[in-house]
Amino acid sequence: MTSIAIPLFAQFTALDGIGPYEVLQRIPSFDITFVGHERGVVRSDNGMLGIEVDATFEELTNPDILVFPGGFGTRALMTDERVLDWVRSAHTTTAYTTSVCTGSLVLAAAGLLDGLTATTHWGALDVLAAHGAIPTGQRVVEHLDHRIITAAGVSSGIDMALRLVEILVDRTAAEASQLMIEYDPQPPFDSGSTAKASTEVVERVVEYAARRQ
Repeated sequence: MTSIAIPLFAQFTALDGIGPYEVLQRIPSFDITFVGHERGVVRSDNGMLGIEVDATFEELTNPDILVFPGGFGTRALMTDERVLDWVRSAHTTTAYTTSVCTGSLVLAAAGLLDGLTATTHWGALDVLAAHGAIPTGQRVVEHLDHRIITAAGVSSGIDMALRLVEILVDRTAAEASQLMIEYDPQPPFDSGSTAKASTEVVERVVEYAARRQ
């Protein structure tokens, strides 16, 4: 079995973790564990959704795969030495260490992205740059020689997880997982990046984000 650790923490973004989970859990040889500071329920960034942490960081020290989600809560983790030490230690033996959205800020704070191109949510690219990475707006950024993959905001974690299945198993497995979750995006709007969104839409995002902090 391939062991996969998905950390959870207060104010995580739900789809950052659950998107990759839904892709990866379709593969019978993958075993996924939600890890955190302590066992029990943690709440997502809006406080509405709670998900169970099944193991502490110390109980799963050497996962084969690490998928670090993002959310407002990552800012506190960037100075949490317990988390940063766990990430550094886990990365020494992982096949791949990956992130979604602002999860890459934690990888950067741990020193894993020094001098590497990486991505995150568009609203946090400047923070990524301030911690040694070279920010890019790409949806998924791979450094397979360094065993690092970063994904941009929220929904891009699904794309990253599909690519991870291809790398770990094969393309057919990835496409089978894609079909099982019927991931065939046909959104009613074309405003999913800052390159496409109007100024009005960006301003609304900023307004909504400010209310949640």
